[in-house]
Amino acid sequence: MELHQLRILRELADLGSVNAVAKALFVSPSAVSQQLAQLQRNFPVPLTQKEGRRLVLTSQGRILAQASAQVASTLAEADSKIRNYEGNFAQPVLIAGFHSIGQTIFAPLLNSGDDDLPPLRFFDEDVSQQDFPALTSTYDLVLAHRMPHTEAWPADRVSVIPLAFEPLDIAVHQDHPLARFESLSPAQVIEEPWVVSRPGFSPADVLDTIAALSGSAPRIEHRVNDYGTAAALVRASHCLGILPRFTSRSMLGKDVTLRPVSGLESGRQIDILVRAEHLHRPTVIRVIDALRETARKLVAENL
Repeated sequence: MELHQLRILRELADLGSVNAVAKALFVSPSAVSQQLAQLQRNFPVPLTQKEGRRLVLTSQGRILAQASAQVASTLAEADSKIRNYEGNFAQPVLIAGFHSIGQTIFAPLLNSGDDDLPPLRFFDEDVSQQDFPALTSTYDLVLAHRMPHTEAWPADRVSVIPLAFEPLDIAVHQDHPLARFESLSPAQVIEEPWVVSRPGFSPADVLDTIAALSGSAPRIEHRVNDYGTAAALVRASHCLGILPRFTSRSMLGKDVTLRPVSGLESGRQIDILVRAEHLHRPTVIRVIDALRETARKLVAENL
């Protein structure tokens, strides 16, 4: 049993397919399969099984994958102590985030003037909520969002550092009759035309809740994930939208305003997801602290 075989098993648990593991590790699918077969020879019970056309972990395989994560964390702790002794802080920290948080936080973090930060590398990843944990296979830190009523992040796979709770408000043109209200109820807005995200993303979840509370189906005219485009469509039409209060401010323009939904705590939790082994790297801890301070300023500026 070798360390790279354990890592492959862990990646299969997180990424869900041999092809995804191969892509993440820059090897061929056949090489992944061969390493899994060699690992299997060390155990009398199956670690993987076929589920349709996919190869998935058995319960025993999941136990070993969790142990692999613990091994990785222990090795990372030792590596951190060695690198601290050598004074090696040049390794870049890779940060991925969904589009609106990237547009709002990446540049301020880069221009923070903090000379203690390591080199930073940013990536945008706009995925459905359930797909954020798997991104920790590729990036050191992942900025993710989750609706409060949904299942918590998988604690056996990632560590979670809360950043902020961001309300999701109704975007309305300032000339729209509804703009004169300080807040809007589900009954007031459900009959209006909508521009909203595709299913599986936060705005669509909020609109589903509004529809459930009002007892009527929404009239969706546009499915747009990009908040800048959604704001532009609200400016150009009588559509209502659902936009995050903090991270969409710069996209609204003068003609679009935000109104909270009355009787509904609509919002999303923004978290940092990170594999436990990365928390032993002082440079990663420094970046986490900087992200938290940048988020704190963002919230304070938009209250």
